[in-house]
Amino acid sequence: MRLGIVSDTHMFGRAKQLPRELVEGLQGVDMILHAGDWIDAAVVSLFEQIAPTDGVAGNNDGTDIIQRFGRQKIVSLPGCRIGLIHGDGGRKTTLDRAIDAFREEEVDVIIFGHSHVPYQGTHRGVLVLNPGSPTDKRRQPRYSYALLEWEPSETPIQATLHYYDSKS
Repeated sequence: MRLGIVSDTHMFGRAKQLPRELVEGLQGVDMILHAGDWIDAAVVSLFEQIAPTDGVAGNNDGTDIIQRFGRQKIVSLPGCRIGLIHGDGGRKTTLDRAIDAFREEEVDVIIFGHSHVPYQGTHRGVLVLNPGSPTDKRRQPRYSYALLEWEPSETPIQATLHYYDSKS
């Protein structure tokens, strides 16, 4: 399977359309997962034009997005269980909050957002991934998203962060 991983699109305030490099990079994915801060529910249909899309709400999302997606979930796919959360709130770092949210769950991957800082690492054998933001890089040098790939009957799960310079 091949998944596109995005977060913190902050549309349509930070961008009026999905960046060309993002759209091209997501072609052919089996599914897109969004880790929150969509801002406008209309963004969902932009991603759904590329591939089936699921996600969670972030701290800047309205009740329509919260009701549709919830604030955290586990996405079960053949060969992979993915914990998905935005990562805002409370003390600790965004990374620690994301890990703590799934501490009692059996997941292969934890995906989070909120910080706009791309991250890829492991914690107790679990792949932990923040795709950064494809439209609001904040203090990061480049915009980013991630791809997650695996064969259902094989391990390991591979994550790749992708970077680009222009959000047009």
